[in-house]
Amino acid sequence: MTSEIAPTIWYPEPELVFHPERTSERDIHPLRGLKRFGPHSRGLVQSPIRVATLAPAGESERLFAFMRELSQSVRPVERTDYLPDWPGFNTVFDMRVTAAAKKCRVELDGSFESEMAQSAMPHVLLAEQLVRAIQPLEAFRSEFDVLFIYLPQRWERGFYGVGDDFDLHDHLKAYTAARGMPIQIVREDKALAYRCRASVMWRVGLALYAKAGGVPWKLADVDPETAYIGISYAVRSNGADKPRFVTCCSQVFDAEGAGLEFIAYDTADVQVQRDNPFLSQAEMFRVITRSMTLYRHRHGGRSPRRVMVHKSTEFKDAEVLGCFEALPLCEAVDLIQVVEDVGWRGARWERDQANPGGQAAAFPVKRGSLIGLGEREALLWMHGAVETLGPKTYFQGQRGTPRPIRLVRHAGHGTWDDSARAALALSKMNWNNDGLYDPLPVTMSYAKVLARVLKRMTNLGSTPYQFRFFM
Repeated sequence: MTSEIAPTIWYPEPELVFHPERTSERDIHPLRGLKRFGPHSRGLVQSPIRVATLAPAGESERLFAFMRELSQSVRPVERTDYLPDWPGFNTVFDMRVTAAAKKCRVELDGSFESEMAQSAMPHVLLAEQLVRAIQPLEAFRSEFDVLFIYLPQRWERGFYGVGDDFDLHDHLKAYTAARGMPIQIVREDKALAYRCRASVMWRVGLALYAKAGGVPWKLADVDPETAYIGISYAVRSNGADKPRFVTCCSQVFDAEGAGLEFIAYDTADVQVQRDNPFLSQAEMFRVITRSMTLYRHRHGGRSPRRVMVHKSTEFKDAEVLGCFEALPLCEAVDLIQVVEDVGWRGARWERDQANPGGQAAAFPVKRGSLIGLGEREALLWMHGAVETLGPKTYFQGQRGTPRPIRLVRHAGHGTWDDSARAALALSKMNWNNDGLYDPLPVTMSYAKVLARVLKRMTNLGSTPYQFRFFM
């Protein structure tokens, strides 16, 4: 018995590519790459992006001014070691943003505000008002690309429910996603009044482009015959006296990390243990088979050579069997549990000839560091110091001690190289975020968002959904 752990392995920061043919147009910094090369799908998104608006009575001009601001240049006043200057939406994406036709500009009657101020359930009243205002826009869906919804700070009492899990953001996403309508919620405190305008412009500009159908970047140096699947669940109830049922969601990403589409459906063929649902063999076969159908549809009927499946809970024996039954022609199948909440922490220790005993480093553990805990488990630091971003070491957030995620392999073999590199690369594929990376691969970070929204959707269709409606 020994207290020693395996040596640390370090994986470099994954690169992104910004052109489908000119593969030399690459960078590890997503925003710097966009500014240098433009988006991956440059020229493929219709210009201008037409924005419909929904605002309080008499306040639409605030949204129009915000749209005009997107076309202006501004320098950052925060995260200056990371954020580039914002040169304007037209310059970054080579296209314009414009207000949609007048009939796509809606204002709420302000008469409900006094009632909301006195209501014990202001979130219900506000949600009803907003949904009622969105409904007429469905008739003009072909005349706008994205809907901007302005939420002033004075409505804050209606953003969340007291004593339940109501979230206005997720409620609106659930309603509009079911109708194929991408929305951008513009809050007064987080967008219109936020002090760093460059930060706001990068976040909203990037999200707007992706929601309009654009692809900002893809992963470079990937195996073109690998598919990534993220599986998530939302446990719901039909009523107090009725059994719970589960919405199963399977996201499919191609080798370049681009989200294809995802499937979601309700099932009762599960076992729920400590609020964690586990599928039967037949149900896992069903979800993986449908995921592969989605992949083949987007790849000319071709199946991937390798499939890597992520989920946050362990793979039960029945789930493992269901995966293999659905993937008989795949050369490699990796079933990886991604555990976010772990007790492990690590400190970076440096020593050299002048100081053989060593000392704590000025920066934390490097992002991309991996320590094996055995044949089936490893710790991977998704969050940590990045030394290759610029002249100085970059530490996203600049505070705290980064904790690793735990990777548990329930199927697959060999070293951790492919699993670790995939997780690091997929952490850079959230187009609704202006950071260098997410703390989780997109297979898992999207899973959280989708689970929250899907459990609020009253009717799940049989056709696949596009990610951009849920961003």
